[in-house]
Amino acid sequence: MSTKVVNELNQEVKGVSLWMDAWRRLRKNKMAMGGLVVMIIYAVISLSAGLLPIYSYKQQVLEHQYLPPSTRPAGELLIEKKVELLSAFAAKEGRELNAVELEEIEELKERIATETKVLLTGEEVKVHERVYYLGTDELGRDLLARIIYGGQVSIMIGLIGALASMIIGVVLGALSGYIGGAFDSLLMRFVDIMYSLPYMLLVIIMMSMFGKNIMNLFFALAIVSWLTVCRVVRGQIISLKNAEFVEAARASGAGTWRIVLRHLIPNTMSVIVVYTTLRVPSFIMLEAFLSFLGLGVQAPYASWGVLIHDGVYAMTTYPWMLWFPAIVMTLFLFSMNFFGDGLRDALDPQSKNKL
Repeated sequence: MSTKVVNELNQEVKGVSLWMDAWRRLRKNKMAMGGLVVMIIYAVISLSAGLLPIYSYKQQVLEHQYLPPSTRPAGELLIEKKVELLSAFAAKEGRELNAVELEEIEELKERIATETKVLLTGEEVKVHERVYYLGTDELGRDLLARIIYGGQVSIMIGLIGALASMIIGVVLGALSGYIGGAFDSLLMRFVDIMYSLPYMLLVIIMMSMFGKNIMNLFFALAIVSWLTVCRVVRGQIISLKNAEFVEAARASGAGTWRIVLRHLIPNTMSVIVVYTTLRVPSFIMLEAFLSFLGLGVQAPYASWGVLIHDGVYAMTTYPWMLWFPAIVMTLFLFSMNFFGDGLRDALDPQSKNKL
């Protein structure tokens, strides 16, 4: 038979868990909730990319290169570009379009109306009827499709990198804080040595040694990014390892691994969750930096960093190649940071009166 807890007004009081209390306070933070909504939208679009009515991110139509963002078919833009080019030549010579040039325009219109192309999927379509809402790149690929599929790669790198560094850092930090002694001293001196080395230089060296592929990128980012979380978790474990519930577990015969995994780490989950959410944008930025140096994701795959790298070289003539990937990536990074900051405030006991 359950016992009800009542207050001085004889009203039933229901207990609230840490996570439910944190969720209640998180919902009051409009910036954090806005960031969460944007992140969910990004995740849904990225995961359902194969079901969306977009073109293949690998399909090249060289005749469609550098087409500007438009809601009109590509064929119309090609005709318009041809007319502008011939008119410019004619105006330079101080004349009107001649019969040969007009015939050339008519031949282009006829070819565009009837020409078909076999896609990578084996489907034959009238390729000039395509509409590129965000324009095309230097190889005539749809920029919208490349941004969406690039989001898959960038978000995956952020999540996998953050999770890998979290797992390594949490396990080593928890063992270091609980065991102490020589193991703690050796591990912390190793962390100090790693901290003294340039982080990005280590990643660049690893990518150069092991090759430029996406698995090596995951490995290089994760292997040198666990240092901070290791120190944070170690500090939390040191403050908890002499608590009453740990002494009770030790007295009941629980071993080191059981105490660490079942009792200590769960009591540091709030710090771990917050740190992980704040690390995801960092990994996306690191991948973008490596891609800018040519050491990131390699073709035919793309990421937001690769698209921004390609757009920089064409920004003066074809600005949409830089602006659209940069805006999409910036919006996601801001959303992740807003959500991470809001989650930190929601899980911080000292901020209960602030939200």
